[in-house]
Amino acid sequence: MTDLQTQTIVRALDAFHIELPSWGFANTGTRFGKFNQPAAATTTAEKFADAGQVHRFTGVCPTIALHVLWDLPNGVKDCAEVQRLASEHGLRPGSINPNVFQDQHYKYGSLGNPDPAIRKAAMGHILECVGIQKQLNSRDLSLWFADGSNYPGTQNIRHRRRWFEEGLQATHAALAEDHRMLVEYKPFEPAFYHTDIADWGMSLVFCQAAGPRAKVLVDTGHHYQAQNIEQIVAWLLDLNMLGGFHFNDRRYADDDLTMGSIDPYQVFRIFHEILHFEWETGKRADIAYMIDQSHNLKGKIEAMIQTVSTAMELYAKAALVDHAKLAGAQAKCALVDAEGCLKDAFSTDVRGVIRDWAVSKGLPADPMDAFRQSGYLERITAERSAKNMASVSSYA
Repeated sequence: MTDLQTQTIVRALDAFHIELPSWGFANTGTRFGKFNQPAAATTTAEKFADAGQVHRFTGVCPTIALHVLWDLPNGVKDCAEVQRLASEHGLRPGSINPNVFQDQHYKYGSLGNPDPAIRKAAMGHILECVGIQKQLNSRDLSLWFADGSNYPGTQNIRHRRRWFEEGLQATHAALAEDHRMLVEYKPFEPAFYHTDIADWGMSLVFCQAAGPRAKVLVDTGHHYQAQNIEQIVAWLLDLNMLGGFHFNDRRYADDDLTMGSIDPYQVFRIFHEILHFEWETGKRADIAYMIDQSHNLKGKIEAMIQTVSTAMELYAKAALVDHAKLAGAQAKCALVDAEGCLKDAFSTDVRGVIRDWAVSKGLPADPMDAFRQSGYLERITAERSAKNMASVSSYA
């Protein structure tokens, strides 16, 4: 590792932040069930405490994403307590996530529902979330919709598209001047015939219609097999329409596995497209990096530390790409040399520099080991075990 490479990684890490999801610390599962963990967070306060631990040991997770119905059940009335918890644990409130999918009246959709009363209810909740966003000064409103249909001919797709456009325009109009709305997409599940916002192009069109503070959110699990996600990233960057990520990994579909556990090279390629864009344009891409995973089997806090460490490694590797050399090779169509620029960076062991960077910031060189030695997991297991395991069925 040269001094120049070391300096490049240090600069990259100094600027790198990734947001933790509050729901990643609670018991989560699949459509078929979940396996409760004795140390999982059961309250908003416990989620903040656990997120604070991850930030304490990694130093790059200053914000926590909030799911309104799960973290602020009383709406704006809970904002003062959220601000208190954030201050207590050295965090800031992050993206605000409305929930227009879990209640029974959303059986046939929310903003795309044929019933105007249900569309109005969904809109009311989203606007309440905009109010929470303003109260907490959270920059991003993160929108994901489960809307769609399961059988051909059962819904008017064109009507639903127009209803969504109207709802998203109304949401954009309610935003504060310095806030944004990020529109996520997903090709299927729970809607298996058609989903109202099924891909990045649909999200892009909706965002362009909504207004300048609407951007596309890319969830790395929300694509068909073998889709070139970094090409989507490059297009959105070029159009100034990339707002953020929900990072996770998958083997088949939206598996919500820990970041980089299946295909770390893909995450590296995504980071590379962003950093190459920044090198070429001379400006920093305005992108929110967020985690969205379901730690159904892995320990909640350890899985999050593992993901954050992986993100730091892959971002550092992507920063090592020789952009000038790559641009020259691309211009000459020198295929082997161009690909080699990426392969060389990806193959570089950056862990020693990351450890040194951490120590220079007063952080532990090995965040996972430091967390395991802290005794925090044993303490919260003892405190929460009875609550978490009370609903577990016994087959003895």
